[in-house]
Formats: sequence, structure tokens, C-alpha cells
Amino acid sequence: MAMTSDSEDRRAAAKEATGWLIALREEPDDGALRARFDAWLVASPANQTAWSETRHVDELIGRARPALGAHAQPTPVDLGSARRRWRPRRLAVAAAAFAIAACVLLVFTPGILLWFQAAHTTSTAELRLLRLEDGSVVQLGPASAIDMTFVPAERRVRLLKGEAFFEVVRDAARPFIVESGDVRTTVLGTSFEVRLSSEGTDVAVRSGLVRVAVDGPGPPVSEQLAAGDRLRIGSVGQVERSRGAPDEAAAWLQGQIVARDRSVADIVDELGRYHRGTILIADDTLARERVTGVYNLADPRAALRAVASAHGATVREITPWLTVFSRN
Repeated sequence: MAMTSDSEDRRAAAKEATGWLIALREEPDDGALRARFDAWLVASPANQTAWSETRHVDELIGRARPALGAHAQPTPVDLGSARRRWRPRRLAVAAAAFAIAACVLLVFTPGILLWFQAAHTTSTAELRLLRLEDGSVVQLGPASAIDMTFVPAERRVRLLKGEAFFEVVRDAARPFIVESGDVRTTVLGTSFEVRLSSEGTDVAVRSGLVRVAVDGPGPPVSEQLAAGDRLRIGSVGQVERSRGAPDEAAAWLQGQIVARDRSVADIVDELGRYHRGTILIADDTLARERVTGVYNLADPRAALRAVASAHGATVREITPWLTVFSRN
């Protein structure tokens, strides 16, 4: 119970610190406001930590702002000298409030429309076993979502987010189809994994045969995979085929990530399914670097630090909802 209380206190302090940042920026010369803020700040160590973290995030945002370039600058309009004195500050405060609100929506309600489409979902670090009406089994990975349509002619599952491992009961008259974006995986009876990420779709086979087809705008793709085969269809249609041990498919069911020449961004995305909040990779070059290794999902933070260490990077928890992965 103490851990829950500490977490709630930290979240409350972080929310209050954000409010103080906006208020002080809007009214920097208000002595009474400053006095109330000072009293809040010394009231608890949690408040002091939250304020320090909030200021740090504000500085990160400030350093990123020049990258927006000239297109982000407002067009000057002469509305009188008095209005010119206060309008830029009001705009900055409004922009800060909007950014904070957007972050809250990003962290606490990601893909909210997607969850309305789904028949089954999981939350962070949650695994769920589903027994389907035909006797097949779906093991749904964390932060994942699927929808299903079973009719006499076929069994169809849509992977909307995340990853799932399928153990399919054979029925020659009723193929089992998994759709993930433009990728369609068709089987009669087999066990295989499908994983959907920002970089594309991965299909890995543990037993039996599957056929993978791509219906996207690029050249048509049709590949047959056997046990140990893995196919990656990138977000822009590139196809990579590889082989590994059959039990590497859905290694997360054994509490592991088995990475073979995957990008840092891809590994961080998978670890993020076990981590509350957002993990931000601050460097695009770092995000594209390659990773090979085995990581223990029992301690996702340690796994994240191991990936960072191998690439000369560090992991910093800026707030309870934001972790930054960077070389700075």
C-alpha cells in the first residue's frame, strides 16, 4: 500500500508543479502568487522533486523549440502597443497549456478510439489468454488489442495494436486469417506470432506453415513460412526474411525479448509495453542503431538500461510519465 501512496503523491505533486509553472509564467510579477508557490515548494520533498523535474522538462522543450524553424513563428500584426506587450506571453502560456494537455492525452488515453474497435485489449505489462469458440487459443501481449469475426467460411482476427501468439486448431474448410494493417497471415492449423509496431509487422512461426500476403500500395508479396521462419514487412513495404530457433517466436511468453539485428527504437517500443508512461528516444540516429541480444522482461527498466549502455546512452526518468533515452 505504501508504494501506491508514494506513486499517487508523486503524480499529484507533478500535476501541481505543472500548474505552478503555468501560473508563474503568466503572472511573473505577482508577489502573492510567488509567496504561495514558495510555501508549496517547501511543504514536502515530493513537491521539490516534482518542481525540479517539471523545470527540466520545460528546459528540454525550450531547447527543442528552435528546431521548429521560421514556420513556427507567428506573423507580426500591429494591434497596438499595449496588446503587443502581453500577447506573446499569453500565447506562450496557451501553447504550454496545450502541450501539457496533449502529453496527458498521449500518456493516459493512447489510441482511445482503437479500444472502442477492439473485442479484447490488454493494459501495460498484462498478458491475457483467450480461448476461441473453435478451440484455438490466442495469447495477447501487453498493451495490445484485437478484434474478431468468425463466420462459417473463415475465422478472421484483426491485430489492432501490439502482439499476439496464436495456436490454431486445424480446419481445412475454415481458414484462420490474421490481419495487421496491410499484412494478411493465413493458416489452417499452426502456432505463430504476429507483432505490430511503428516499424511494421513481424510474423514468426513456431510450428506448421503459414502464408503471408501484403495488400499495400507496393509490389504484391506472398511468402510461405515454416517453423523457425520470420518475416518482417516494413512500414514502407520492404520485406526481410530470416530464420531462428522456432521457440524464439513469442519469446515474451517466457519473459524474454530475443533481438536479432533490430533497431533501438523497435526494442524500446516493445519494452514500452511493460513500462507505464512514455519512453522518448531523444536522438533519431540512436533510434536507428541496431540491437542483438536477449533481455529479461521481469525487469524492463534494467533491460532498457542494458540497451542504453550498449550504445553509450543513458536512461533518465524525467517525471513519473516520461522517461528519456539519450546520449546527453
